Amino acid sequence: MGDWITLGVSIAVAVLLVAAAHWVLKYKLAKVWNLADFIVARTRVTAYTAAAVVGANLGMPSTDLIDRSIYQTIDHVMVILMIATLTAFFVTLAYAFTDSILARLDLSSRDADRRARRLQTQVRLLRRVITSVIVTLAVAAILFTFEEVQALGAGLLASAGVLGIVAGVAAQSTLGNLFAGLQLAFSDALRIGDVVVVEGEWGRVEELSLVNVTIKIWDERRLVVPVANFTTTSFENWTKQGTNITAKVQFPLDWEVPIAQMREEAGRIITASDNWDGRSWSCQIVDIAETGEIQVRVVATASHTDTQWFIACEIREQMISWLAENYPKSLPRKRTEFVADSSEESGYASQFPTSAFRRVGAGAGAGAVAHERNGSPEGGDPGEA
Repeated sequence: MGDWITLGVSIAVAVLLVAAAHWVLKYKLAKVWNLADFIVARTRVTAYTAAAVVGANLGMPSTDLIDRSIYQTIDHVMVILMIATLTAFFVTLAYAFTDSILARLDLSSRDADRRARRLQTQVRLLRRVITSVIVTLAVAAILFTFEEVQALGAGLLASAGVLGIVAGVAAQSTLGNLFAGLQLAFSDALRIGDVVVVEGEWGRVEELSLVNVTIKIWDERRLVVPVANFTTTSFENWTKQGTNITAKVQFPLDWEVPIAQMREEAGRIITASDNWDGRSWSCQIVDIAETGEIQVRVVATASHTDTQWFIACEIREQMISWLAENYPKSLPRKRTEFVADSSEESGYASQFPTSAFRRVGAGAGAGAVAHERNGSPEGGDPGEA
């Protein structure tokens, strides 16, 4: 009976010691040591569990009270529990240390604080790697408490070369993702919070793990991409070197557009916008499309991706309204030139006197074409249909 009382006292003392340690950390040391709060928060469950198991191991009754085979089974179970609970405790303790580091990183400026986001990415990835290593070692230690596994391990050591080749082939994908994640984090190619375009989707890096990168797309969907893809295929990173970005809006317009007036109106819209960062803007004809329209491009700089989107929408909305109200003839139009013989000319020409109409057939020459196009009594654009 005394041995069982000893067991209970041992567990109670261990749990009370943890409770006292938590009280000191939370109410005394937390005022001068920021890590104390994180330790208490992270180890609230694992510390008590580990303390109870350790106390039970220390206060185990003697073999005289229990059958030897039963005692060996209980002792084996307690060893496994102690390895598991202590592993969980040390993992949560490591997370508490990294939580304190992450809390000190100033992320108030979001995209602009590239150093803080880089450190955040590296710390999160490193603690995942360390946790994976600790858990793997703990599982191996638990397995080797079984005599059958110990015998198997001794046999495997004799063929370690073959085993290494087999394990390397089997774990090729996992190891590839692991090293790809480390490469991304420490080469500063990708950080948590970066704005990226992957597989045609625009979004922000929400999580970078050892296996996948989670992208939060603008419409709140999540795109999960294998981390190795970021080291083997190209992707756009809009916040790699900074947050400054340029908004671009392109208008396909008719040749009659008054570019000088359009440039003046674009400047008025951009300079009056709160989303413009004041660096630069422009309005230029940049191309002529194969369909005949001219391409007018308006660009304006912005401080980050959100304002870039908003100012692009402002330019597009206000310029379309201004063009439709003041210069409707500059909106995109299709011109068609009809070709017909002289028998079809009179009916069509009387119905559409200002349209282009090329005469073909007997008695129709270049002079007749010129007369029809330029001598229309109603005038207008001879090429418009």
